[in-house]
Amino acid sequence: MQLSPAHHDERLTAPRSWWGIAVLIGIACALMLLPLGLLPLLTGLVGGTALAGMAVSSYGSARVRVVNGALTAGDARIPVTALGEPEVLDAEESRAWRTYKADVRAFMLMRSYVLTAVRVEITDPADPTPYVYLSTREPQALAAAIRAAKG
Repeated sequence: MQLSPAHHDERLTAPRSWWGIAVLIGIACALMLLPLGLLPLLTGLVGGTALAGMAVSSYGSARVRVVNGALTAGDARIPVTALGEPEVLDAEESRAWRTYKADVRAFMLMRSYVLTAVRVEITDPADPTPYVYLSTREPQALAAAIRAAKG
């Protein structure tokens, strides 16, 4: 299936190491319950691993999409007509916009494990949000999709 240039779909999945940490949390829960016996130990292992895994999964389930003339990032849905020119940020610029250049009014969908990002100004005068900051592993493709969707 060929995707149009105005289409972009990316899931910001958590890194593999986080899944290993989830297993270690399950082991820690099991060890805490070790003095109570074998059944509580197994319950702690399964329950702790499952809860930690659900936390990792939910944090890594954020999606960034450009489809049908709208940018969807997490819970936000913004028509591309309300967006300015996208700015591709490398790792250094991305860190700067996450820290000392950041505006508290901005919408930011950021993930610490994704080093690159795209920043897009909001051009709608009725919207107090100055810009959208989106972590992405494919900043060039996301910027191109936004440009293509704007026409």
